[in-house]
Amino acid sequence: MQALDRSQPGLPMKKGRCGTLTHDYKRNGTTTLFAAPELLQGKVVGECYQRHRHQEFMKFLRRLDAEFPAPLPLHLVIDNYGTHKK
Repeated sequence: MQALDRSQPGLPMKKGRCGTLTHDYKRNGTTTLFAAPELLQGKVVGECYQRHRHQEFMKFLRRLDAEFPAPLPLHLVIDNYGTHKK
């Protein structure tokens, strides 16, 4: 999750042309958000971390294991980031 601020203002919209944004941005700081939606109850289990390492990801998985009862199957959808491969 990133707080983005573009390096330059975009060009205004004109008739027949969409507004524009620059491809680069200033980094205003980042944080790592791991979240798990629980669809039946309509709640979200989430945790923010300052770092993005496999230790934080494993800590979040342990929280999910403690939060949900044992017979309930969990289906995880994760991206291809390096912390998820550990």
